[in-house]
Parts: sequence; C-alpha cells; structure tokens
Amino acid sequence: MKNIIKKIAIFSMVGMMQLGLGISAIEASPLHDNSAPMQQQYNREQGPQEGKRFEHGAQERERAENERHEREMKRRPHETRKQWHERQIHENERHERALHEIRDHR
Repeated sequence: MKNIIKKIAIFSMVGMMQLGLGISAIEASPLHDNSAPMQQQYNREQGPQEGKRFEHGAQERERAENERHEREMKRRPHETRKQWHERQIHENERHERALHEIRDHR
C-alpha cells in the first residue's frame, strides 16, 4: 500500500513539473503576444485619421524590424557559407515583406 501511495505522489509531482515547464515555455515564447491592437482615431470634421501615437508605433516597429534584420544577416558560427547566403536571401525577402506590411498599415 505504501508503494502505491509513493508512486502516485511521485507521478503527480512529475506531472505538475511538466505542466509548469510547459506553461513557462509558452509564456516565454515570442509567438505569445498580448499587445493591444492598433486603433484609428476619428475626427468628425476630417473623417478617420491615424493618430500621431500610431505613426510613432509604426516607426518603432520599423526600427525594431531593422534591428532584427541586422542581427539575422550576420553569419552564425555553425553555418557554412552556402547556408549563410541562402538564409540571407530568405531573410531579405522576409524583411521586405515585413517593411511593406508596416508601411501599409500607417
């Protein structure tokens, strides 16, 4: 009887540890984003307008994208030249799409 209780306790603790690890990994994930959606300000005289703070937000996103792109373009220690050049091609395409999307949403 004691062995069964010990096994149940151990398996319960292992399960809780796995659950806690999974939750912390999800919270740390870059895909987990709770940022507020962009909104438009409405001026009765001029119609819908992007607010100045949203323009600043677009500039901030563009700056962040440029910094990310700069980091990604650097060669990594484990990469061959061929892998690096292939990654640069894909990264340039991805960067252009991201900048285009940021500029379209201004």
